Parts: sequence; C-alpha cells; structure tokens
Amino acid sequence: MELEYNTSRNRLVISEYGRHIQKLVEHAIEIKDKKDRQRFVEGIINIMGDLNPHLRDVADFKHKLWDHLFVISNFQLDVDSPYEKPAIEKLFEKPEPLNYPNSKIKYNHYGKVIELMIAEATKMEDKELQKKLVIAIANQMKKSYVNWNLDSVEDEIIFNQLKKLSNNKLEVPEGVELSKIAPSAVKQNTSKKKKKNNRSRNQQKN
Repeated sequence: MELEYNTSRNRLVISEYGRHIQKLVEHAIEIKDKKDRQRFVEGIINIMGDLNPHLRDVADFKHKLWDHLFVISNFQLDVDSPYEKPAIEKLFEKPEPLNYPNSKIKYNHYGKVIELMIAEATKMEDKELQKKLVIAIANQMKKSYVNWNLDSVEDEIIFNQLKKLSNNKLEVPEGVELSKIAPSAVKQNTSKKKKKNNRSRNQQKN
C-alpha cells in the first residue's frame, strides 16, 4: 500500500473537519448526477454536524455548516443549499479597525474594569445596594493592589483611592474592615509560577 504524506496532499482548508471530510467534498465535486451529488452532500453536512455536537444549539448552526462546505470545495460544488451561497469576496474583506480606548487609567494595578464599576456605582439610586457594591469594589481593589505590589496595604489607602476614583461621590461606610489578604501567600503563588515556568523552559531546552 502506498503511503500518503502531508507534503503530497491538498492543503487542508478547514482543519477542524479533518482530512476525511475534505476528501468527501472533493469526491462530491466529481459526482456527475446532480441528484446523487445532492444526497451525498446532505450526508456530508450531517457528518460535519456530528463532529461538532456542542454547537447544535448555536443560532444558524446549519447555515454555518453549508458555508463551510462551500469553502472546503473552493466554491466548486454545484448543489442546492437551503441558504444563500456565500460570496467568495466576503472571505477576503478586511475587517473594520477596532476603536481602542484612549482614556488613561489612573492606577494601573486596578485596571479599567474597576474604574467602570465605580462609575456605575455612582449612578445607583438604591443606596443600600450601592453600599454593598462599594464594599465589594474596595475588597477587589485591595486584592488587586496586593497582587500587583506583592505587599500589604492599609485599608485607609484603598478608601482614599476609591474616593478619588469616584470624584468624591463614593465612600466606604464607616467601621467597615476589608478582607485580610496575606501578601506572603501571593508571593508564594508567584514564586511557584516562576519555578514552574523555569522548569518548562529547561525541559524545552533539553
């Protein structure tokens, strides 16, 4: 039996379906009778669906399968699809450039998400719920601070920075103590990660 090597095979168009699906599609293109070709292709669609059962509940799942079928065939397959055949030009369209935020982050260790949470908290009308959210934000700020700096931090520093980020609109209720976060545990976890990464690098070198 003659062995097949990847270097001598056709390029795999969509790798998630594998070589066998591509070969079935290539065979379908060669089928002369249109009715036989249609039945054969519908069988391929069913197999493609069975390869991705976790996507069956995704909207337009069947539509995607038919689009992928035409792509695998390099748009050479002459069959009736229940959906509009995709245009080859669409595949080579450049996506619209993404708009990146230009606003600066006041404290890098808190990130943009904390600032957005604080902004939302300032708009809340339910004061009781607002208090609970402010405490939750302050605890997250403390955790982020310790993770970033690998050092402990006084609650008062967190309170002042939260107040500053909210433009003096939010304050942690008096008497509240934030969760205890041991910097030693953070350092220990960081040290373990570094050792693990170093071991991986050494194994790759060897």
